[in-house]
Amino acid sequence: MESTIEQKLRALYLLQQIDTKIDQLRTLRGELPMEVNDLEDEIIGLETRLEKYNEDLGGLKKLIAEKQAFIKDANALKAKYEQQLMGVKNSREYDALSKEVEIQGLEIQIAEKKIREFNLQIEQRSGELQRLSDELAGRKKDLDNKKTELNGIIAETEKEEQDLITNSKKAEKSIEERLLTAYHRIRSSSRNGLAVVTVQRDACGGCFNQIPPQRQMDIRTRKKIAICEHCGRILVDSEINTVEA
Repeated sequence: MESTIEQKLRALYLLQQIDTKIDQLRTLRGELPMEVNDLEDEIIGLETRLEKYNEDLGGLKKLIAEKQAFIKDANALKAKYEQQLMGVKNSREYDALSKEVEIQGLEIQIAEKKIREFNLQIEQRSGELQRLSDELAGRKKDLDNKKTELNGIIAETEKEEQDLITNSKKAEKSIEERLLTAYHRIRSSSRNGLAVVTVQRDACGGCFNQIPPQRQMDIRTRKKIAICEHCGRILVDSEINTVEA
């Protein structure tokens, strides 16, 4: 048996009431889910930066080790040439060995300068690494607090929300597909999620624009589905309820 217009309106209004309660429960969570996601993303970013800094520090330490090995070899060569200077036979040989000693000395100075530069970079990066580590620890603490708060709210409302979702799906089954599609379309485009609203003080309960007296009369008779000409919401009279008389 096909439902009357009034029955369809009652079914839509019932569905709206259930969905509104679901919206209210989810509003209790506020921005917490988004804040949790943002903190998780920020933590991933900080961990990536810390990993990069640690890689940089490892690379600088490796370069220092290489320069220290180079200095050791250069000192050995320098000592070798200096030893050879003691037994030179002519000035040409003396000049050549002296030049080698000078070159090795310069190479050592350059390597020592590089080591100082690398150590300075390590010091700077270590400071930044500590700052990032502290920031990461703070963000993780914030995340734990937000998750605890969110989980507490979810625990308090989860059963009620699941019951409402079940009732919502049950209510949808009594509404023809065309009306249900229109309901969801209007609801998704409404900021407050209201697709079905009552007439309040001669105005639409959704956008608050005035409704002409004759149109209000049509709405009260429940003989046809009335749409607000301003916001597109489905209008019902304020005396409609969820239980048929």
